[in-house]
Amino acid sequence: METKNNYGLPIDLAKVSKIEHESESHEGDLKYSIDYDASEGTLIYASFSGVIIKVKDDSNVGGLDKKFEDSGNFIEILHANNEVSEYEHIKFKSSRVRVGETVKEGEIIAEVGNTGWSECPHLHFMVYQSGNEYKTLKIKFK
Repeated sequence: METKNNYGLPIDLAKVSKIEHESESHEGDLKYSIDYDASEGTLIYASFSGVIIKVKDDSNVGGLDKKFEDSGNFIEILHANNEVSEYEHIKFKSSRVRVGETVKEGEIIAEVGNTGWSECPHLHFMVYQSGNEYKTLKIKFK
């Protein structure tokens, strides 16, 4: 399945060193996730307007071992058509948004980090239908 919404890019591609669609963490239901490798501190943007529903940015821990999976920082935004975009591995204390706030497409929401189960600083980006967490949708970009 693919998204009903058309999303903007969550990061400036000029600041991205590599885009990865396939990795160990993109198997099964996560197959439509996208990793954007970029320097720590690179700005992350809301890819579509919506309401912030979850924010975690209190972790400063990350590494190659799957044991770090729950230590990753992230932001989730609820959009039209009941779709949720998620931005993972954000930098410690970099969130510029709070739960309940409305954001517009292109608004700065955080910075790239290396928290959680991660081999390098990057943004893990995915979209799924609310209620079907982590069953990613193929993202339609503008």
